[in-house]
Amino acid sequence: MMQLVSEIGDLCMRIDAWRQAGERIGFVPTMGNLHAGHMRLVDEAFGSAQRVVVSVFVNPTQFAPGEDFASYPRTPEDDRRQLAERGTDVLFAPAVEVMYPGGTGSTTQVVVPELSEGLCGAFRPGHFTGVATVVARLFNLVQPHVAVFGEKDFQQLAVIRRMVADLAFPVEIVGVATVREADGLALSSRNRYLGADDRRRAPLLYRTLCKVAQRLREGEADTGELEARAVEDLRKAGFQPEYVAVRDAATLGDPGEPGRERVVLAAARLGKARLIDNVRV
Repeated sequence: MMQLVSEIGDLCMRIDAWRQAGERIGFVPTMGNLHAGHMRLVDEAFGSAQRVVVSVFVNPTQFAPGEDFASYPRTPEDDRRQLAERGTDVLFAPAVEVMYPGGTGSTTQVVVPELSEGLCGAFRPGHFTGVATVVARLFNLVQPHVAVFGEKDFQQLAVIRRMVADLAFPVEIVGVATVREADGLALSSRNRYLGADDRRRAPLLYRTLCKVAQRLREGEADTGELEARAVEDLRKAGFQPEYVAVRDAATLGDPGEPGRERVVLAAARLGKARLIDNVRV
């Protein structure tokens, strides 16, 4: 039976027992409002571990002023039901005061330079510092052998991989391919912000990235031109694009020579929703 835990002492007691028994621990950190994409992460964690912990914590330090922290969708009862049905061992759902006992303004921060600064980092200042800080704290509490993240948040995954490598966390990081609706829209908790008309248009973001990826596969070398055309296509379709970028998939730096794995990333606003997506090449 799944245990709901909100205090660090109760969590650590369970973690200690599992480790003493030699059991492998999987971890899936989330902000709740769970959907099929999150459940795929839980399934992946169970494929690598005997015990699985899922955290649900809407982390205030990764929201910039004016963003949707207060209105971010919270569905605790439904989250609990889905995780229990999946066989999750522990749902860790701490309060802000538990995660930041000294307050969010004075807590120690984890900064991952360079990777945090471009793409979404340019439009959400401080976002990835908030992500790295809370994930580092969660890793220290849960002490997982493996942690699972979705590839939809491709830059976030890169930031976490770098943090784990640089700080020598003994955690294997597993990325899981984006789960999509039948029309291609990447599953996201923020999709509920889309009105009916915007929901019909939203899959165009993925189709636009697929078009860029196909042209790269066909040998088109002018990535700047591809990016500019994609931005214009999105703008004409009613999006407010923040960026479309072709990057090296391993470093998020310049894409370099054809033959290396690349990724096409984008962020765009549509109505009240900010959508992100990516396609590997």
